[in-house]
Amino acid sequence: MPRLRQVSRSEAAPNVLPMYDALFPGRDPVTSPGTETGTPGNWWTVFALVPECFDHAVAGFRLYRAKARKLDAKLRELGQTRAGYARGSQFVFSQHCKAMRSLGFSEEQIAAIPAWQTAPCFGELERAVLAYTDCLVLEGGRVPDALFDTLKAHLSDEEILELTYVTCLYEMHATMSRALKLEYDDVDERVREIAAPKGAQLDAMRAVDR
Repeated sequence: MPRLRQVSRSEAAPNVLPMYDALFPGRDPVTSPGTETGTPGNWWTVFALVPECFDHAVAGFRLYRAKARKLDAKLRELGQTRAGYARGSQFVFSQHCKAMRSLGFSEEQIAAIPAWQTAPCFGELERAVLAYTDCLVLEGGRVPDALFDTLKAHLSDEEILELTYVTCLYEMHATMSRALKLEYDDVDERVREIAAPKGAQLDAMRAVDR
């Protein structure tokens, strides 16, 4: 379950209800969860706690999908999907694998996202977008000049700004989904101590001192 309270239809703010109607027609998303894509839908019901945050997030979705965008949607989704994987969000990664498929990426390309560095199925620009995504998500925005020069050889300044904005937006969504245990990121922490056998020595590395 999410770590924060979910907002039922009866208590949702007026600005939230149109999205509830679109995603959960005729249902209360808290008592009858589930979306068309198979997700529980609790991203929406938790974000509804703060209607202004809800509106801001939805506006971000509409912005990157608007017809006025100059960046190719395939490059946008490539960055979003890799951002989800790199940040370790099962939710963002899974949802945007589906979006990649809908835009015509091959199954080989989708499967190659985790190890794109050794995958021969991406072209120069696609590889640059993937590398740039890793710089944004894993390097905190530290981007080598040579990589940025490759982007600029293929994309306009406007396209690069859109790519940067949307990729960073989805790093945020991936991080929030993990922190709040939303959707497919409602998973137990797997990095934990495993108990030693009864009577075992406490210093696991003492054998190297012999």
